[in-house]
Amino acid sequence: FRDCSDCPEMVKVAPGEFKMGYDGGESERYEGPVRKVRIVRGFAAGRTEVTVEQFRRFVVATDYQAARGCYAWAGKTPTMLPDATWSDPGYGRPVREDEPAVCVDWRDATAYAGWLAAKTGKSYRLLSEAEWEYAADAGSTATFPWGEDASLACKYANVYDESAARARPAPIQPTHCEDGQPHVAPVGLFAANAFGLQDMVGNVWEWVQDCYAMPYPAEPVAGSVQKSTGCDRRGTRGGSWITETARQRPTFRGRDPVDRVSQVFGFRVARDLDGG
Repeated sequence: FRDCSDCPEMVKVAPGEFKMGYDGGESERYEGPVRKVRIVRGFAAGRTEVTVEQFRRFVVATDYQAARGCYAWAGKTPTMLPDATWSDPGYGRPVREDEPAVCVDWRDATAYAGWLAAKTGKSYRLLSEAEWEYAADAGSTATFPWGEDASLACKYANVYDESAARARPAPIQPTHCEDGQPHVAPVGLFAANAFGLQDMVGNVWEWVQDCYAMPYPAEPVAGSVQKSTGCDRRGTRGGSWITETARQRPTFRGRDPVDRVSQVFGFRVARDLDGG
């Protein structure tokens, strides 16, 4: 559904229980402890990431001044592009209106959600970290939402695959498949997960609402936002088109300053459902 003609398309996600996290991860990036989380209220999530076109409408309507200066990534090597913005991320070509809006920091993402809430009278926001992982798993308990075989990623996600490695070599191992998208891709090209959501994994990292705490604190375990610890950083989830395979797992936890701006950081919105 859409709450207005130019609002993001939203998908209803029913409440449920799942096991969140993974008892492992990279050094200094522990993904646990594994705990049972009960999503107690249904919510809606954007079918895709917010697009350039959608973010542009917000900027034009409000004269919003989004972040300027954006990191470009070549695998693990960032380069700051001081004049890059969401409207010109430094791709070396014009940005497409149906690509995810990138070079936005956490504050830009929350400002867009607040504008949607004011425009529609509905409770738009970013996903909580628990909601994001629940929505990305879509009922799966495998390493990846599609199963254990990473090479199947190219049906479901724009990842750093062999076509991307040929076009833009980076110091990371590509996923051994071909998705036909060597760079950022228009939203919605890849198969939806079991909840009907697209691009949860790959394409661009997505800001979530939560402050970042490692390990997970004991609370909350009802799907709500953790906002008491580590609020100098916020969570980023899902990997990108230039992310190594191991970080494309739904349990992997990015953690970045609220003012971090990157070619591979975007977002999707959530909304509370009337009546829960």
